Amino acid sequence: MTVVAAHRTSDRLPAYALFAALLAAAGLPIYIHAPKFYVDEYGVSLAALGAVLFGLRLLDVVQDPLLGKLSERLRHKRALTVGIALIVIALAMLGLFAVQPPIPPLVWFAAMLTVVFSAFSFLTINFYAQGVLKADQIEGNGHLRLARWRETGALLGVCLAAIAPVALASVMDQPFAGFALGFAIVALMALMAMRHEWNNAVTAPSQGFGVVLRDPLARRLLLIALLNAAPVAVSSTLFLFFVESRLLAPGMEGPLLLVFFLSAAMAAPLWGKLAETYGPKRVLLCAMVLSIIAFGFAITLDAGDVALFAIICLASGAALGADLTLLPAMFATRMARIAPSASEGFGLWSFVSKFTLAFAAAILLPALDAAGFRAGPDNPENALVLLTLLYAAVPCALKVLAIILLARTDIKENG
Repeated sequence: MTVVAAHRTSDRLPAYALFAALLAAAGLPIYIHAPKFYVDEYGVSLAALGAVLFGLRLLDVVQDPLLGKLSERLRHKRALTVGIALIVIALAMLGLFAVQPPIPPLVWFAAMLTVVFSAFSFLTINFYAQGVLKADQIEGNGHLRLARWRETGALLGVCLAAIAPVALASVMDQPFAGFALGFAIVALMALMAMRHEWNNAVTAPSQGFGVVLRDPLARRLLLIALLNAAPVAVSSTLFLFFVESRLLAPGMEGPLLLVFFLSAAMAAPLWGKLAETYGPKRVLLCAMVLSIIAFGFAITLDAGDVALFAIICLASGAALGADLTLLPAMFATRMARIAPSASEGFGLWSFVSKFTLAFAAAILLPALDAAGFRAGPDNPENALVLLTLLYAAVPCALKVLAIILLARTDIKENG
């Protein structure tokens, strides 16, 4: 009967993949699309957008841990609160992309993103905390099995969200409005798919942030996550500008994003399988080295090197699949042992993940603006050199630091 029950609960893993896809569409793609959309449509400066994004992450310093506490207190009503948060994020996404700003565009950008990111944080915390409970019901290594479904779904969601506005541009006048409407529809689908899962969200009372922050391994995993997510944040923030201005390949952004994220989605299950055999730490280290090699070659690219860049997207995307699959699984495994409610733990995890994106925007966009960089093909050589170094060299340096830290971390008890 135990084995049968385990298989029955695992049958709902596709629902986790769909929900993860929805959340992913509201995360990384927003950093890819929103700044360029507001630059092109409303003439907002890169420096101003970077300042707003960084300011929102300063809010998260306080907000995300508090949202973790709120999630913990409302864990017995998780189905209701998740439903409300899904409605809120769908409406905010429509406001961001489908509504003409009724106030100055920069202020509207800040207001809508505040709502999007707040709902995103709350949903992410609840979703990953629920995953800790779910993993205990799955036969075998539940955390890695769930991570394969969840992160593969997330990466497919990123794929669709990354290319959707580009694809919709060929069939409609307002592709970003179409993207926002599609997001709202998928939100409803995800709500229905997961409706039976939240009812099981009954856990032991939380022990607060202290149990997470006092644990050496949990602290180390959070720091590794910070360093390891930073390269993705840097490259994602600059991807569209790199393709358009460095490679001089406008119109290729969509296909190249698809190569990058689809490669990650296809590789994620493979990394999970390898981790079950050889251990997550060893496999993740190999993937991180692959990422450095790929971005190292990106430093050498010049105008017209689209085919070479596609190969780099393929390799770096595959490496990303390991980053997004194995580290969350490792952290979830640790949370299951030291803080079973997991809400506050993933409040910290959510903050770490988003802070890297905002920090990248706050540093990189103003730096490019100061160097005279402007969206488009006409830029001074010094601005293009800086763009290349920021896009390719900075991620390599950050990834090296993450490798050193991970290599020196004893996670046998966690793997």
